[in-house]
Amino acid sequence: MKKRSKSSDGRSAGRKHVAHAIEGAAGGAAAGAAAGAIAGPVGSVAGAVLGGAAGAVAESILEREEEAARLRGKALDEEIGVTSGSIGAPNLRHPPARTGAYSAGSSGAGGGRRTLAEGPLQPPDDED
Repeated sequence: MKKRSKSSDGRSAGRKHVAHAIEGAAGGAAAGAAAGAIAGPVGSVAGAVLGGAAGAVAESILEREEEAARLRGKALDEEIGVTSGSIGAPNLRHPPARTGAYSAGSSGAGGGRRTLAEGPLQPPDDED
C-alpha cells in the first residue's frame, strides 16, 4: 500500500490538487454561465459547461507553474546558500588586509583631484 505525501496542512497532495481544480471549474462555470445568459437558458448551461472546463484547465496550469517556480526558488536558495547556512560566509579569494586600515578611496583620503560639476554651467569645450 502506497503512502500519500502530505502537504503542510495535513491534506494529501492529491486532494489539494482536486480541490483547486474544483475551485477553478466553479469560477469558470460561473463566468461562463453569466456570459452565456445573453443567449438564454441554453446559452447559460453551455457557457457553464465550457467555462467550467476552461477554469479547471487554467487552474491546473497555474498550479503546475507555481510548483515549478517553487522548485526553481528552492534550487536558487540552495545555490546561493540560504538554506545550507553558508550565506555571507567569508569564502572570498582575495588576500587579507595587512594593517586592518580602511583603503584611502573608501575613507575619502585619496584618489587625486577631480573637478566637481557644481556651480554655474560651464561653457562647452571648443572642439577644433
